[in-house]
Amino acid sequence: MKRINDFRARNHAAYWAFLMHRLSGLGLALFLPVHFWALGQAIQGEAALAGFLRVTDQPLFKFGEWGLVVLLALHMSCGVRLLVIELRPWSGLRKNWITGAVGFSVATGMAFGLALIG
Repeated sequence: MKRINDFRARNHAAYWAFLMHRLSGLGLALFLPVHFWALGQAIQGEAALAGFLRVTDQPLFKFGEWGLVVLLALHMSCGVRLLVIELRPWSGLRKNWITGAVGFSVATGMAFGLALIG
């Protein structure tokens, strides 16, 4: 018998935690080539790196840095949640871990954002 996927599963907090983990990992994977290109500017010489660093001092790049920190925090905290699910017996604490992961990510993003402003 073919199982029909209904939308009840997509309303569960664990599904959203899974989705956040996957999407943050995809975002980080898309960032890596840009990061390696930026590191390559240092190999080309001091002038190339200085020019690149001037461009990255713009507000759009600062916002991108903030987004990167949020993605890293979200991916890490959701990954820890998955490790705990796999390695420890559960007694109904899944929503607490999901809430903690999202809270940690938001707090990290806010702290980084405040550091950028101040």
